[in-house]
Amino acid sequence: MSTPSSPPGSPALIEVGPGDDRYEALRRGFNQRWIATPDHIVVATSTDDVVAAVNAWLDRHPGTDTPARRITARSGGHCYEDFVCGDDVAVIIDVSAMDRVYYDATMDAYCVEAGASNWHIATQLYRRHGLALPGGSCYSVGAGGHISAGGFGLLSRLHGLTIDHLYAVEVVTVRDRTRAAVTVARKDSTDESLRDLWWAHTGAGGGNFGVITRYWFRDLAPPPAQVLLRTIAWEWKLFEEHPDRFRSLVHRYGRFFQDEHSGGDSDFPWPFDYEDMFTLLKLNHRKAGKVGLIVQLDGDRADSPDRLERFLDYLAPERDYPRSTLDRRTGEHPALEALYIPTRLPWLTATQNLNESGPSRCGKYKSAYHTAAFTERQLQVIYQHLTDPRYANDQALLQVDSYGGRINDIPPDATAVPQRSSVLKLQFQTYWTWDKDANFDGVYDYLDARADPSIAQPHLDWIRSFYADMYKSTGGVPAIAPSAAPPAGHTTDGCYIGYCDADLSDPTMNPPANGQPWHRLYYKDSYQRLQATKAHWDPRNVFRHRQSIRLPGTD
Repeated sequence: MSTPSSPPGSPALIEVGPGDDRYEALRRGFNQRWIATPDHIVVATSTDDVVAAVNAWLDRHPGTDTPARRITARSGGHCYEDFVCGDDVAVIIDVSAMDRVYYDATMDAYCVEAGASNWHIATQLYRRHGLALPGGSCYSVGAGGHISAGGFGLLSRLHGLTIDHLYAVEVVTVRDRTRAAVTVARKDSTDESLRDLWWAHTGAGGGNFGVITRYWFRDLAPPPAQVLLRTIAWEWKLFEEHPDRFRSLVHRYGRFFQDEHSGGDSDFPWPFDYEDMFTLLKLNHRKAGKVGLIVQLDGDRADSPDRLERFLDYLAPERDYPRSTLDRRTGEHPALEALYIPTRLPWLTATQNLNESGPSRCGKYKSAYHTAAFTERQLQVIYQHLTDPRYANDQALLQVDSYGGRINDIPPDATAVPQRSSVLKLQFQTYWTWDKDANFDGVYDYLDARADPSIAQPHLDWIRSFYADMYKSTGGVPAIAPSAAPPAGHTTDGCYIGYCDADLSDPTMNPPANGQPWHRLYYKDSYQRLQATKAHWDPRNVFRHRQSIRLPGTD
């Protein structure tokens, strides 16, 4: 079933079903592993459209039981797992056409509709108001999922997480189990249940309580007028000849941010005046030929070139680590060889330089928060898996982002992101395409992967083995330490729901005996409050996925 695109002002709901030319594109997101077969996709252009779509779905499922097939929402389409485009999805509500960004005088706040992309948010807030939301660098990621997960980006060490500025959220809920309603939850709502709903959208992720349609932000700050960018790389040949240099580089990278956060003794010989600096260390598989680094600092500061060089000299002295250009793709970032020379650019121009979503392909991801530098064993594990001779993929890597700064100034219970003492944020990544005509139809596409699971298996095996080995001492996951008496030397603080990982729910990869269920790894001690909020706002469990907040007593 499908309906044609409606002219402006038309009340007709746009539904794209099988047989419509748009169906193939709209039933999938960026990760080509997950392609749904919904009855239709609703292209929503307003909150009223979302209400109508949810009510139409409820009309087809009368009663108060939870229907077997799901209704889901999509903004940018970057969900890493099948939470939006799963086999059990009946309807996808696509809010990407709801993308306005404007100042709302009635709320005294800046409104961002859920379909707005990171790039659209950046351009509209900056060009019209001179402000920035400290969100991610992938231009096409949508606000709906990115912000509700506690999204972060290259300005976050300077200005905090996106949700640290969240004042209110508009959500289409099904509070009475039978009809949709528009709910606006503010940080300062007098109703406690509304405050809880606001709080739940400061890091619990999307798809839990309803369909997010709008956000409002206060206390946004201007970005630096200019930033200083630099990218460099080191040849893997150097590290294969001198593994100790690889381990030293990665250790010192973590040690820098650990010492900056702790304020204690350090072998860094200069003041820790680096809150404006964000870095991405790209530990690529040796098949890629190079390990890379992306650095951004405040370009308005006259001392930024000197501070940059001091950091690089501490991290990897050039006499021992000959530098080269980052002339190849690294995960979701393109080749950036032109930035080998330190380059000062207007902030918006620099953001455009780093913006890319990557080609259409399959991917698997895992995450971890680290509160300290890598242990010696972790350094050995990283080297071992990035040089594994049984696996050759130039698009497999461990990305290590700098963290901390203003992010860690917020109390852990102030938002639904409780990880407020980490200094590193890790993203394990591997990408692949089908590369095999498994169903013999003369082309490569997702049907080949369904015909032959062995296409994906080597990539899944590698990343799962890497992760399990990395955190072997804590049951194969980056465990949360007991708050009452954390053991000495504990260095991990769970996982990031924005890099969702369904493996965390698999008892074969995260055994219950670990005492680290998926929800603890994401939310620590906040899960019970999230469950109470779920029970109040979605008692029928209309909005759900493999790792959605469970109703009390059902997990």
